[in-house]
Amino acid sequence: MRVAFVGLGAMGLPMAANMVRAGHEVCGFDVRPAAQQLLKDAGGQTADSAAAAANRADLLWLMVVSGEQAASVLFDQGAAAAMLTGSLVVAACTQPPAMAQHTAQRLEAMGLEMLDAPVSGGTAGARAASLTLMVSGSETALARARPVFEAVGQQIFDVGRKPGMGSTAKMINQLLCGVHIAAAAEALHVAERAGVDTATMHKIISVSAGNSWMWGDRGPRMMQADPVVTSAVDIFIKDLGIVLDQGKASRQGLPLASAAMQMFLAAAGLGHGSADDSQVIRAYRALNGAQAVGDKT
Repeated sequence: MRVAFVGLGAMGLPMAANMVRAGHEVCGFDVRPAAQQLLKDAGGQTADSAAAAANRADLLWLMVVSGEQAASVLFDQGAAAAMLTGSLVVAACTQPPAMAQHTAQRLEAMGLEMLDAPVSGGTAGARAASLTLMVSGSETALARARPVFEAVGQQIFDVGRKPGMGSTAKMINQLLCGVHIAAAAEALHVAERAGVDTATMHKIISVSAGNSWMWGDRGPRMMQADPVVTSAVDIFIKDLGIVLDQGKASRQGLPLASAAMQMFLAAAGLGHGSADDSQVIRAYRALNGAQAVGDKT
């Protein structure tokens, strides 16, 4: 299948490379030339714009940060207009359900079909082609896209015919992710303050009932002074914002999501918005007057 792939970031690049390895013809675009070169090195092709990448593609995969970015690529940058009638757009970004619905309607008016298909599994899942996909859209579109989905994911969930349902599933996942990261940071900070060796504490929880995926994945990075960024604090401010906006619209009280949001906001307010999301722990340290990792003064 001819795939246009827009967004060659920490997750997007290995996903596009896995599509190439699966035998798909992939043409990628990213605003960073270095990312495009890495796709070329993996056997893919590149274009000088999103519209050029999408030209005559069977499927356009959007691995961008937000629904706003997806809409910009599609409509402002001309990617949708460059596609052939009947082609597929896969919106893999995290976005409000209503925005996914609106984008799907605009594409339908242009003779294109959209699958609302956000993913979960992080950079490790992207590299291993073991992502979870939450897909909503028509059955025929899902059947057409499945070979591409199988190149990047192991779990492909059909969550309904209506665009927006995939984004709803991802929103619920992100609610838990945000709460779990904040809870892991809180627990690890308690260990720090109590003088318990954090590496030992991490091993204990990892084999005990308090374990979580986020504890296992983010915990080690919380113990690093400046970990590599795989997902930024600001990303979770966006994602939890979607959760809380949806809760407000549907008149649902979401106290745990709200509490987690406050800690991510605090971390960003301290200047750590672009740091790895594990560094929400810095907000706990600041709250309690604790030293940062590596600070012996």
